Amino acid sequence: MDILKTLQDELGIQSFQAENTVKLLDEGNTVPFIARYRKEMTGSLDDQTIRIFAERLQALRNIEEKREMVRKTITEQNAMTPELETKLAMAKTLAEIEDIYRPFRPKRRTRASIAREKGLEPLAEYILGQTFLVPLAEYAAAFVDAEKGVKTTEEALQGAKDILAEKISDTADFRKLLRKETLRTGVLTAKQAKGEVETQVYEMYYGYTEPVSKAAEHRVLAINRGEKEGVLSVKLETEEEQLLDKLAHRIIRKDSPAAEILQEVITDSYKRLIAPSLEREIRSELTAKAEETSMAVFRENLRQLLLQPPIQGKTVLAIDPAYRTGCKIAVIDETGKPLETTVVYPTPPQNKIERAENKLISLIDKYDVNLISIGNGTASRESEQFVADMLKKIDKEIYYVMTNEAGASVYSASKLAAEEFPDYDVALRSAVSIGRRVQDPLAELVKIDPKSIGVGQYQHDMNQKRLGETLGGVVEDCVNSVGVELNTASPALLSYVSGINGTVAKNILAYREKNGKFHSRKELKKVPKLGPKAFEQCAGFLRITESSMPLDKTGVHPESYDAAEALLHMGGFTLEDVDAGHVHDLAKRVQLTEETAEKLGIGLPTLKDIVSELEKPGRDPREDAPAPILRSDVLTIEDLEVGMVLKGTVRNVIDFGVFVDIGVHQDGLVHISQICDGYIKHPLDVVKVGDIVKVKVMDVDLARNRISLTMRGEM
Repeated sequence: MDILKTLQDELGIQSFQAENTVKLLDEGNTVPFIARYRKEMTGSLDDQTIRIFAERLQALRNIEEKREMVRKTITEQNAMTPELETKLAMAKTLAEIEDIYRPFRPKRRTRASIAREKGLEPLAEYILGQTFLVPLAEYAAAFVDAEKGVKTTEEALQGAKDILAEKISDTADFRKLLRKETLRTGVLTAKQAKGEVETQVYEMYYGYTEPVSKAAEHRVLAINRGEKEGVLSVKLETEEEQLLDKLAHRIIRKDSPAAEILQEVITDSYKRLIAPSLEREIRSELTAKAEETSMAVFRENLRQLLLQPPIQGKTVLAIDPAYRTGCKIAVIDETGKPLETTVVYPTPPQNKIERAENKLISLIDKYDVNLISIGNGTASRESEQFVADMLKKIDKEIYYVMTNEAGASVYSASKLAAEEFPDYDVALRSAVSIGRRVQDPLAELVKIDPKSIGVGQYQHDMNQKRLGETLGGVVEDCVNSVGVELNTASPALLSYVSGINGTVAKNILAYREKNGKFHSRKELKKVPKLGPKAFEQCAGFLRITESSMPLDKTGVHPESYDAAEALLHMGGFTLEDVDAGHVHDLAKRVQLTEETAEKLGIGLPTLKDIVSELEKPGRDPREDAPAPILRSDVLTIEDLEVGMVLKGTVRNVIDFGVFVDIGVHQDGLVHISQICDGYIKHPLDVVKVGDIVKVKVMDVDLARNRISLTMRGEM
């Protein structure tokens, strides 16, 4: 297989892009570094494309390793033929290679291997040859040998049939044919498992049937979970007679004297060996495909969540709601530093509303609080009502925002949280996290395992290692696209910066604590274990706002500082102008051409990036995202009426729709059919997490606490 050509075709890129990207990855460069600072080499491929490229490159290399291992094994067995070599070379998937390898791989003792030990292989070949010079029973009688364990002619024939059944099962061409037909005509079915008490969770799958070729990914994962929990019985049903006929057509000659016995062998081979194996393979493939689709959705949801715009310059009062144990309160200044913490009890069973009001109003006055952040978990509805009522008594413009607290409890109980707030109990750490999530969602959410953030579907049913790697890549891309302030970043945030691992992140923190703030990017080279390669990878993504070198505050890489200064000079500017934010219209003063780039010793993409950075130093890409909805009054599910039009925030996108926060405790569901007037393949084609959308209430089910919404005609 030509890996480079395959990657070109799959991703629709040119040969130089594929060659250079492989080279850069093999040299140990990170995806963010390649995407941002090696655009000339990659033809400006973005980070998502490069990450997909890297994953496919590894997968294709795994296929080549497997192909070479199989080639070596077959050759060592002196079984390699020109036909086998050709088939092996033409195989494009691991499944095809496995089919070729099947007859040659070591096997546990089977009925066929026991029959071979008894010397029955020639009898099997005689049957398969289908030219009987002597009657079969007479020929088989010669293999009766009590010492070898063959006591009768029937036993000899049974052993021969077992050998043939395995031989058919191991024939790659037969398996390929049956796999193709099963994928084309097979039906996935599910029903309630025997003895299981009926449960509403899987009710829709008690009579489920769907063609394998059209099986929806989210339904595949759902029935897998139901099967794992013992609630569902799942099967892959096929047109068995048709498949047996196709197999017989390939094996049995016209007017064959062995037709009857071979038909028996074919049926046994299919039912006992091939069908169970193919069912496992195909269901595994369906699951893998469903996982990839689900991961893609999770990946995009996580990206949008991490890139939510920060609400800067606000002193935040954060509330982690609860019932019996009270609401934990943390007041946080505009830099994220906790100023004061307390606990109030405005919710049942205590209902100490007046005392809680007095305490919070005093905190709001004392610290000039601008915004209240309420966690959306347990008791959030009562807490929101309490806050809305309290705000009516305050003569000040102050709003609240409902904050997704998924993963806050995971963070608050973590070692990282204990190191950050050793004097706080777990609940108070959670309140601080809820407040900081509003001020800088990215900086706070990187402290939590991405799998715990709650914007996926069926994430617990996926390959956890693969999911972790995928989501880790998303976090890395987001952190580096925004950039990190070196002198304030936590170790968790630093560890996602290109070229920096956990150990180096801790070394940076230790250096900062010992020597004070970093004064330049060059100073990074003094950090233990941060060598030249790591410096190259990370320097451009780290910002030093108080550096005496203005370019340290931008995304311009140190390797391009000379070019940036020369460019400023060409435009009539100085470094001081960058510092003061006075570099305007540089793109008009300097021609953005290949000639200009060549004069500066850089490529045209890098020239354009440098101009962008100099005109808007330290620009945060999150500024383009819609700001969170701030509220001052509360809405309950009982207030909703069919036909009511509201604004809401997209909280989660899944295969069959989107969940929208419309300001009540329960998010409403917009089914995929209600997202827009035309047909869409996936909700992500139209909306993403964090979008502010207009929705209309279609139905309110108070008993089941469900809200159905539509966006049709409202987009």
